[in-house]
Amino acid sequence: MEHVHVHVVGGGLAGLTAAITAAESGARVTVYEGHRTLGGRARTADGPYRTNEGPHALYRRGPHWSWLARRGLLGPVVPVPSREGLRFRFRRDGAARRTPPVALLRLARRSARTAPVDADFRSWATGQVGAAGARAAANFAATALFHHDPGALSARFVQERLHRLGSLPPEARYPVGGWARLVERLAGHARGLGVAVETGARVDPRTLGELARTGPVVVATSLPAARVLLDDASLTWESGRTVLVDLALRTRRGDAFVVSDLDAPGWLERFTAQDPGLAPAGEQLLQGQFPVGPDGRKAEGTARAEELLDLGFPGWRERTTWRTEALADGRTGAVDRPGTTWRDRPSVIRGDGVFLAGDQVAAPGLLSEVSFTSGLEAGLLAVRGAGRRSGAGVDLNQT
Repeated sequence: MEHVHVHVVGGGLAGLTAAITAAESGARVTVYEGHRTLGGRARTADGPYRTNEGPHALYRRGPHWSWLARRGLLGPVVPVPSREGLRFRFRRDGAARRTPPVALLRLARRSARTAPVDADFRSWATGQVGAAGARAAANFAATALFHHDPGALSARFVQERLHRLGSLPPEARYPVGGWARLVERLAGHARGLGVAVETGARVDPRTLGELARTGPVVVATSLPAARVLLDDASLTWESGRTVLVDLALRTRRGDAFVVSDLDAPGWLERFTAQDPGLAPAGEQLLQGQFPVGPDGRKAEGTARAEELLDLGFPGWRERTTWRTEALADGRTGAVDRPGTTWRDRPSVIRGDGVFLAGDQVAAPGLLSEVSFTSGLEAGLLAVRGAGRRSGAGVDLNQT
């Protein structure tokens, strides 16, 4: 397959996965990344506060876990420290509680297969555990949804996330040093396979057409960017709209590890609990996300963030050493409405040797797992299609 040249537009998780997959099949691969650094939404800010773009975690039962481990790319990851489980707080009826409602725990134990695709989560969950339990469960699941009204989404879609978030022991694992370290390992592995990586290389529709004449193309960008590149108005899917709040506090014993808002969608986590190197000595790094509606303003999310800070981090105002806020609009992955599943999202296969990858396309998984799964499929299909045209074979057992 060395005569096949696969072009990958975008150097985030989806693009790097597609590039590695194609290169492992023997193809020549070039990655074009418009920014000066790789990673996409998996970038980690430079120090001294090593934030991700919103709260990030790897989930141990996800499809990319074993794929990364087999290639020696998983690297050092840490679980939730056992002592921090005692500092998990839930905002319920305006007060901080140490335990969630029993109804939430009962519902989280149920398999996603018990939830219907066609019903909204609020209606289905209310029939299972009552209205109060359904509301708490929906707001807790918003941790992996980044959506202002989780109860309005497909019951199957929300329940899948609730079930995995509520698993014991917790699935969440954290790459030491932030997600940039994982990106560095992926990029290093890709280069070791011979992948050429061009940063600061923006691709426009004309350039994309030129690339497509010399080999298959994987477009691994955000869906809005892909819509422009491919001039395809059908490339659209609903995502969330979330206020991201990051801040550093001077360390104080007894601070919460997580404050989960069960009265409204919202999540605040102390990331230095598992990785102290994310902030200078004597400080702790917090990251949170607070979904707002289509017309909601950033101030609405920051006000809710401060309510959680009051509950879990006494005296936080006087202890704050750094703070930043942002509004992530349509940048938090796909959400599925009742009657739809991941299969209804824009297809990976776009025709004429062009393939799509990212976190809003037709691939299964939780959050970044969608990027990984679609990148893997796009890389395989690009090589397979080129191999069929040339008469060459592809060993799919390498993946």
